[in-house]
Amino acid sequence: MAHPMIAPSILSADFARLAEEAAAVAGSDWLHVDVMDAHFVPNLTLGLPVVQSLLKATDIPLDCHLMIDNPGRWAPPYAEAGAHNVTFHAEATDDPIAVARDIRAAGAKAGLSVKPGTPIEPYLEILKEFDTLLVMSVEPGFGGQSFMAEVLSKARAVRKLVDSGELTLLVEIDGGINTDTVEAAAEAGVDCFVAGSAVYGASDPAEAVRALRAQAASASPHLTLAH
Repeated sequence: MAHPMIAPSILSADFARLAEEAAAVAGSDWLHVDVMDAHFVPNLTLGLPVVQSLLKATDIPLDCHLMIDNPGRWAPPYAEAGAHNVTFHAEATDDPIAVARDIRAAGAKAGLSVKPGTPIEPYLEILKEFDTLLVMSVEPGFGGQSFMAEVLSKARAVRKLVDSGELTLLVEIDGGINTDTVEAAAEAGVDCFVAGSAVYGASDPAEAVRALRAQAASASPHLTLAH
């Protein structure tokens, strides 16, 4: 059995101290980097130069979540730079398979993300082209929103396909994950939990990561802390 993966979101970190903030979550499985372009979402965050700097500053694999238009143009360079996982939005492209193949060819794992209001059914057929499905449990674009439990049905649907052997991919969730919501997500079959303020708002971020991982393991039917 796998262990629960925790991916602290640097959207909640101090942008003036990103190297230190990455070090503060030592022991995390991934470091989640939200790239926003002020087009696909109304907010603007950071881009490839910051990711390239962060790659030199941490050994934690980078999980780049591209909330951007035209991922076919912009996603592969994140993979080429050394990001471990590059996720783009289903709603941002007409050819998600081509984008996924380009990301993989550039050396990273490919992830597909869906907004809370986007049904998962039209994408089930193409998920074999992906390594990760990122279920958004808030509207993309802003941190600090409340968890939308209704999206967990998507995680359950994909978990069934993974458990039956039809798919091989990680189910990831992003948005409002904290000590109050992580167990429901784990029960629904999530593998990887993105947490922003729940980690970076804690007095000891690394301990917050460990606590969330333990909580997820206690509630998950398919994950464990034991190696």
